[in-house]
Amino acid sequence: MTFLRYLPYEKPYIYLYLIAFLITAAVFFTDSNGTLAWGTFFYAFSLSSIVLLGFLIYRYQQNVRVIRQMKNEEYDSLSMEGEFAKAYIDELKREHIREMNQIQDKKNEHYDFIVSWFHEIKTPIAVLRLLEQTDMDANSLREEIAKIENYVDQALYYAKLDSFNQDYAIQNCDIIQISKKIVKAHSKTFISKKIRIAIQADSLEVQTDPKWLEFIVNQLLTNSLKYTEPGGEITISVFETPQEKQLVIRDNGIGISQKDLPRIYNRGFTGENGRMYTKSTGMGLYLAQQLSNKLGHYISCTSEVGDFTQYIIHFPQDSDPYLILQKTHDE
Repeated sequence: MTFLRYLPYEKPYIYLYLIAFLITAAVFFTDSNGTLAWGTFFYAFSLSSIVLLGFLIYRYQQNVRVIRQMKNEEYDSLSMEGEFAKAYIDELKREHIREMNQIQDKKNEHYDFIVSWFHEIKTPIAVLRLLEQTDMDANSLREEIAKIENYVDQALYYAKLDSFNQDYAIQNCDIIQISKKIVKAHSKTFISKKIRIAIQADSLEVQTDPKWLEFIVNQLLTNSLKYTEPGGEITISVFETPQEKQLVIRDNGIGISQKDLPRIYNRGFTGENGRMYTKSTGMGLYLAQQLSNKLGHYISCTSEVGDFTQYIIHFPQDSDPYLILQKTHDE
């Protein structure tokens, strides 16, 4: 802000001063006596007062006009502070519109997810009703119940996305033990589909929230089980570099097409596999990536159609000074 930029807003007051000065000078110069007299003073004062009154009426009309134009959002400010206030209000309006759009997008997302969720959960429930009317197969029953549990978990964690910072606790945990727990929970599916599981590591300690990480790994493993043909194989391994730690989940399933690969983490995206092989909400990988990002991790994926799909969860090296100090103290 410069003084020269400020001056144009004060032109009416400058003009008022000049007019008052010229009126006063003209009165005194035209006085035939050439001396200061009270009559002359009051005459000059009266003329200046008339000019001031006219100026105030003019400025009032200007302000009324600007106030009326404010509703149309196109008006010229009468002062520098008015210009800055207008710019600030315009920015607040833009921010408000952005927030309203975000809220509307969230509302649409929630609506779409709920509609999709109700649609998908009806399938295993319908299968359970059919099983109830026939000779119930225990493996089929467990498989449908597992689907319902997975859909319920997705809905629960989706609902918690916005309040994530109120419900997590970062700590040291063994990701291989978490993976083994999830594999055990899916053991019946592994057996029924005759899919081999190979865990090629004993342990890997990372800093994360074990509850949220368990959900993330479960979504990746469920995806691999879903798209791996009977007789296939899933391997779980770890890899460590100076920059990060990795949990690798690889299957020799149907794979993901290259055109679908960049979009697999999009909310509600099912791709060719979801449409051709099995029904899908398109929420599993979306939630897994969202939660990973909130925990400071991220998931990458490589795949070849008909060959393999490989998910990698990337963890940063231990960086929490409190946990490092605690570990050193325990030793």
